[in-house]
Amino acid sequence: MDLKRIIEEIRSAQAPNSMPLKVVAIDGGGGAGKSTLAARISALLESAPVIPTDDFASWENQFDWEDRFLDQVLRPVTRGEAARYQRYDWDIRSLAEWIDIPFARYLIIEGVGSNRLAFTPFIYSIWVEADRSERLRRGLDRDGVHMKQQWQLWMNAEDDYFGHDMPRERSDVQVSGDSFPA
Repeated sequence: MDLKRIIEEIRSAQAPNSMPLKVVAIDGGGGAGKSTLAARISALLESAPVIPTDDFASWENQFDWEDRFLDQVLRPVTRGEAARYQRYDWDIRSLAEWIDIPFARYLIIEGVGSNRLAFTPFIYSIWVEADRSERLRRGLDRDGVHMKQQWQLWMNAEDDYFGHDMPRERSDVQVSGDSFPA
């Protein structure tokens, strides 16, 4: 599916539960092209704010952050409030500054874990598919070859999430990450 059609689908989709905005979740494996797609969609949706799940996850805590995300982002925006969350800093390995996300008509959540079962009532979801070896190559290009073991552990944890929550199968749209590499 091309980007123009994705934007049309997002605009025409009904916001769930009479929410005052549409939340678009862009999920897929690390290195699939989610960030690039999110930036392109944001530009076409009134410069919609983008919240990366990397602001919640860490090497040590890849997926045990959903309650914090619900409390700081999804529940407030469903009430028509601005989101305010504390960003995780990967360099200092702890929570850092608070980030204020102004209320907008659209909000984009980008990253592995953005289409969790717990988020389903709030989101329109996009799955970005890319070959595992290509995703690893992109990740190592970005983070350095010294991170190969960490990336392999990360991908194993992703596999557990993919098997449990089945984000690909539950997505509203599936696209190839080859069209927008990381």
